[in-house]
Amino acid sequence: MRTAIDPPTVPAPPGGWYSHAVRGDVGTVALLFVSGQVALDESGEIAHPGDRARQSQRVVATLDRILAAQGATFDDVVNIRTYVTDLALLPAYGAVRARHVTGAPPTSTTVEVAGLHRPGAVVEADLVAAVGR
Repeated sequence: MRTAIDPPTVPAPPGGWYSHAVRGDVGTVALLFVSGQVALDESGEIAHPGDRARQSQRVVATLDRILAAQGATFDDVVNIRTYVTDLALLPAYGAVRARHVTGAPPTSTTVEVAGLHRPGAVVEADLVAAVGR
């Protein structure tokens, strides 16, 4: 469904955390765009305010459930965008993400931001997946 592209003409992605490009075949495939997810609890409040590792786990678990509802997994993801309030969050988030993204990594962008739309949120991620129709 998707092919990771890391040409030998460009430096390899640092740490192997992402692919430079991903080509998705068109035809029997649809693209699923998932909005940014923050660590919300069942009541819609921020879970574990300020806790990097636990919020990362919650965000990735939420994305996993959204994918599963469409018959997809992280193997179908072609792009992930992550927003963090402190780049020191990356090791905790990366460890959680690595447990879910086990095949060829998708393209990826990570940005440090001054704040997220919900007080107490320290990480937000959105993604695009190629799924069967």
